[in-house]
Order: sequence, then structure tokens, then C-alpha cells
Amino acid sequence: MVILIKHGYVVNPADNFQQIADILIVDGVIQKIDSEISVIADKTVNANGLTVLPGLVDMHVHLRDPGFIHKEDILSGCEAAAAGGVTSLLCMPNTKPVIDGKKVVEYIKEKAKDAKAKVYITGAISKRLNGEDLCDFAKLKKAGVIAVSDDGRPVKDAKMMTQALKQADELGLLVTSHCEDLDIIQGGIINEGQVSRHLGVKGMHRSSEDYITAREIILAETNHVPVHIAHVSTKLSVQLIREAKARGAKVTAETCPHYFSLTEQELLKQDADYRMNPPLREQEDVDAVLQGVIDGTLDCIVTDHAPHTKDEKRDFLTAPNGVIGMETSFAAAYTYLVKTGKLSLMELVKRMSYHPAQILNIPAGTLNVGAAADIILVDLNKEWTVKPEKMYSRARNAVYKGMTLTGKVICTYLNGKKVFDYRKNKI
Repeated sequence: MVILIKHGYVVNPADNFQQIADILIVDGVIQKIDSEISVIADKTVNANGLTVLPGLVDMHVHLRDPGFIHKEDILSGCEAAAAGGVTSLLCMPNTKPVIDGKKVVEYIKEKAKDAKAKVYITGAISKRLNGEDLCDFAKLKKAGVIAVSDDGRPVKDAKMMTQALKQADELGLLVTSHCEDLDIIQGGIINEGQVSRHLGVKGMHRSSEDYITAREIILAETNHVPVHIAHVSTKLSVQLIREAKARGAKVTAETCPHYFSLTEQELLKQDADYRMNPPLREQEDVDAVLQGVIDGTLDCIVTDHAPHTKDEKRDFLTAPNGVIGMETSFAAAYTYLVKTGKLSLMELVKRMSYHPAQILNIPAGTLNVGAAADIILVDLNKEWTVKPEKMYSRARNAVYKGMTLTGKVICTYLNGKKVFDYRKNKI
């Protein structure tokens, strides 16, 4: 199959290439990029007025499968991914059963064969996420995982975390840390601050995140091993990571669009769809996270896509934490970062595609010749209103619901096959 994408504004973060060009795809692989390509193609795509980007790489996704498929499953999660331009994703291990052995890994790999995105797998650090018994990382890697984490909860014991960091480094597995001290939080449900006091609900003190962020940096730096800090949300955590990088520590980090665009004031609505973990924080934290994205302290923008049912999210005080995000992540980031002049489009694509692919060491995030044709076509001028009821995810807990964002994914190609077309499936 020969596909020719014509006259799109091509942005390739691998070599800082950005200009109007044609892309030739043969049998799912990029064969040529040039200002003008003339060939007889099976399919010619007119990309005039559209921007052509490598598919996004979301390295923090909860697919809820196996065990919680009433919230989401692998196929529906990847439908949502395709609609948001995500062609590669890393799923988290807090499923049921937990991703701590070969059988669960094989189940995910088999089901993902027919999915509309490439699913990479995170194994658990501890068996059953119990924080007591370390998983067999070698067996997990042989089964097919590329990272390990106890995401959803922290690894409480520093000795176990040290062992995990060392063993993972020897095997070439990435360790992703959910930085939260549960003893500090003690059942808090939103950020501890003005809003929690106003509502009279127990808050989650920022020190719970900062303390474990500092611990992970110390463990990684003193043992000369890498660590990846998940969903950064506080001012001090950003500064700790910035200083560690300046010292040469092997620390990478991510954040989500809601942490640089929304504050705890959203919780005054008492709508559980605005509850996630870590929580929305104060303006000074939003400003610090934003600066961390701009200056590169925070390497990646991810979603922490966490689907829940309407019934689960009905009660503000008892609902589980988490929001969905893959269908809005590019538009939210473009709206708050590029449209406002805070970040260039090239730098945004690096943070949402190229950097996470490099950190995960997966073949994604570029439009290089020889790369798989995981490509998205985006209309950067299109404004659209987020309507959860029209999303592809099974869940509806979208933090940007009702908001108008700019930048719409029009088409998504996976290995050269079109897996999403907004013009046929408007949302």
C-alpha cells in the first residue's frame, strides 16, 4: 500500500524539521519526506492547511483491563487514544489481577493486537502492589514489560525502592514513581489549602508529594541510576527536580495538562470529576509547573488517563480520584502553551511525543525515514467544545468538559492505516 500525504505543514522533532512538505508511506513505513513528491499512490491525502505530526506518546495511562472493564478496556481506551492522536501508550499495573506476572502481560499483549494504538506495558514493582515483596523483574521483562511502577500508590519502603531502582537499571527497565506519602495524606481527598478549609473536607498536604520526590531523587542520585517522577503537581517538586538535573542526576519527569492550566478553585463546584491524585493545587503551583514545562525541567506531558463510571463519580466526598485525558491532551496543551506564546509547537511535540519515546526507548515520536507511519493530522485553528458524552472512552470524567479548546486531531494513522477520522466521526 502506497500512501502520499500532500502539502501538510510537517513537524519532525527528531531533527527540528518544520515546513510544508509531502510524506510518502509504503507498507506502513515512512519512505520519503520532500517538498514535492510525485508518485502513483494507492491513496493521496490532501493535508493542505493541516499540520502533520508524529503520533503522540502517552507514557501514563490506566486502561483498567483486566479487572475493571466497566470503566474502560484495552480496545475502548485505544479508541480514545486514536481520537486524541495518541499512537503509543504505556499502561499502568493497578489492574485486577495486578500486572505482576507473565499471564497478565500475555493477556494485555493479545488483546492489544487489534487495538488502535500501540500498547506498552508497565509491570508492578511489588507483588499485588502490596509494597512488601519485590516482583521478578527479569521474568516481567522477558514477558514484555518495558517499565515498572506501583503507580496508584507509592513504594513505602526506601530499601525496597533502592532494590527496585538497581535491578531495573541492570535490566534496562524504567522505574516510574508515584510520589505520595500516605501517612502524610491520611485520607485527604483534595489539596490542603483555602478550598479544602472552605468546604470543610480533609486535604492532601503538598509535602506528601515533595517528600517522596526528594527521596526518589536521593536514591537515584546516590546509586547512580535513573528514575522517572510521575504527574508532578507542586512548586517544590519542580524545584527539586530542576536542581537534581543541574547536578547531573538521572531524573526525568512528567506532568499533565490540568496541572499547568487549572487550580483547586475548580473544586468549589463540588464535582468529583475535578478530583484526581495528585490533586489540583494553588496558582503558585500551576505557575511553577508551567515554568517547569517551558524550561524543560519536566520532560513530558502525559494524561494519567484514569476512567471511572458516572455512578462512581456521583458523590463528591466518596468518589475515586482520576480524570480521563487522552482525547483532550493535545488541544489542552496547545491552547494553554502554544496559543498563549509560552511554548513553540516544536517544543510541545517534543514533550508529547519525542521525549517520552526517548525515555521509554521505544520506536516512536519521529517522522524519520524508516520509521513506522504513526502520524497525526491536526487543525491548529479549529476551536471545539469538550463534550464528554461524545467521547470514545467508556468514561465521562473529563476535566475540560464544557470548555472550548483550540487544536483538533483530524486524522490518526497507525502503521500507515487510518484509525481515526474526525470528519467521519465528529466529537
